[in-house]
Amino acid sequence: MSIALTTKFFRESASVLVHFAHGGLLVTGMLVMVLLFTHVSGAEDRQEGWRQIGGWIGAGRAEQAASSDDQERAVMDGEIRTTVDYLSRKYRVAGTAVEPLVVAARTAGERLRLDPMLILAVMAIESGFNPIAESPMGAQGLMQVIPRFHRDKLEALSGGGSLLDPAVNIQVGAMVLKESIRRAGSLEAGLQQYAGAVSDEEGLYAAKVLAERQRIEAAARRGRQTGA
Repeated sequence: MSIALTTKFFRESASVLVHFAHGGLLVTGMLVMVLLFTHVSGAEDRQEGWRQIGGWIGAGRAEQAASSDDQERAVMDGEIRTTVDYLSRKYRVAGTAVEPLVVAARTAGERLRLDPMLILAVMAIESGFNPIAESPMGAQGLMQVIPRFHRDKLEALSGGGSLLDPAVNIQVGAMVLKESIRRAGSLEAGLQQYAGAVSDEEGLYAAKVLAERQRIEAAARRGRQTGA
């Protein structure tokens, strides 16, 4: 077989393999190509052929990964955009002010393995996304954290910080929420504990937070469908 024909064969075979890889049948594709390669290629061409095939397959995988990353970013961007739009309209806060809070809630949720939509729902009920809100009991910021009860968590953050700093408040508030759920033994009881409303047998606070989480999730879902 001539070098030109061999090269053409290698390229076409690699294309077939990449096609199989895209379809989730990489092993089958490799077996098919090996059988074809063994029968068609001469021994003197095989070493160079495998090198070329490896390069083409690598390029195909890189292209596939980049495409997958782009699609994932588009889905995430769509989710954030519709979440921000919903919260901005409902709570009458500028979208440019809400967006970093949505991103910070995602970051805290990923770090603590806590639903970021739940974090956003707590912020919504506690402060209406007012980062400088303060209650008569001394609860501060977006998630209405009482400093004297959670100084350990505040000090655990690098550099400490103020609970009136939105990023700090979200991180500390998410830690308090996670701890409350763990101690109480359920999501609903944890939310009641977070709010200091354990005596409320009807669980009104938890019901409000969970209802708002559903609405935020619905907004995010619309964004995922748009970005997909």
